[in-house]
Amino acid sequence: MGERVLMKGNEAIAESAIRAGVQSYFGYPITPQNEITAYMARHMPAQGRTFIQAESEIAAINMVYGAASAGERSMTSSSGPGISLKQEGISFLAGAQLPAVIVNIMRGGPGLGNIAPSQADYFQACKGGGHGDYHLVVYAPASVQEAADLTIRAFDVADRYRNPVMILGDAILGQMMEPVALSDSVPNPPAKPWALGGKRNGRPPNVINSLSLDEGVVEEWNWILKAKYDRIREAEGMVEALHCEDADLTLVAYGTSSRICKEVQQQARAKGLKIGLIRPITLWPFPYKAIARASLKTREFLVVEMSLGQMIEDVKLSVMDRAALHFQGRPGGGVPREDDIMEIIEHVLVRKRVGQVTTRGSVVDWGIS
Repeated sequence: MGERVLMKGNEAIAESAIRAGVQSYFGYPITPQNEITAYMARHMPAQGRTFIQAESEIAAINMVYGAASAGERSMTSSSGPGISLKQEGISFLAGAQLPAVIVNIMRGGPGLGNIAPSQADYFQACKGGGHGDYHLVVYAPASVQEAADLTIRAFDVADRYRNPVMILGDAILGQMMEPVALSDSVPNPPAKPWALGGKRNGRPPNVINSLSLDEGVVEEWNWILKAKYDRIREAEGMVEALHCEDADLTLVAYGTSSRICKEVQQQARAKGLKIGLIRPITLWPFPYKAIARASLKTREFLVVEMSLGQMIEDVKLSVMDRAALHFQGRPGGGVPREDDIMEIIEHVLVRKRVGQVTTRGSVVDWGIS
């Protein structure tokens, strides 16, 4: 790693993509990720690489499809409404088994919403916003350093599995500045004999598409894709677990929410409350097994999200009926407060209360069925 520099999260993602060997970037402006597009506009042409500000988000994702088909490391970035417009193209990329990196710096919604931080694009990213049975690998960095590191990893994983990968951040991560050590390793993309580029050495022409009207072909193709997704589930999941061994209550959060929860965990431990924290780093594949193992020891879980509750559905599937599940959510640009999270912890562990309340603008559900 090189020397540490102070960078915005968006700029660290862009610079890391360049260092990972991205050859083409296609974007369209939308706050709060515009620094990525601006950074690429300054640096990609200067290095002889392709930067195009497309006429729309739809055009940008289809340009990614074309460049990826030719074997280039290709990338786009946007925020919620723009990612919505890219969904058809993302499904095409997955169906054609094309590697690409897509960055979503989330903002409040639904609709145009606002430019404040949010985590309400979880369903869109992890449950397949486009059509068909497909998955993206989805990384959820919690710091600028992690955003930089996971961007490097995203290009490698995309090439390894010939699959689109998404970096899922939010407006806080994109806009805040932190010291970051940028990778100085030389990228080594694999050979791509499947790519387009004209017939060579007498080989048959390559064909890349996601359409077949012959009976049974698409079903068989889906089984092939499923086998790949199963390999990804086994090999690529990432999760951080802190102090879960003796926890009476375990927090589950990702991204910015996890940073807040980590501070709450330290405060609670100082008060003598045994609090654990599970932070999914990959939202897909989701760490079901890690949370399930924790539920064999911990009888209370508190999920904290900047949404009305999306990841909580996967946590519920992990926990099943082995433990009580509680939730705090802040939608539309609201950010969880340490005091509010601590209040719920104390209600559950100290006062042994259950029920449902709304406090300080937070949605709080105790004892979710």
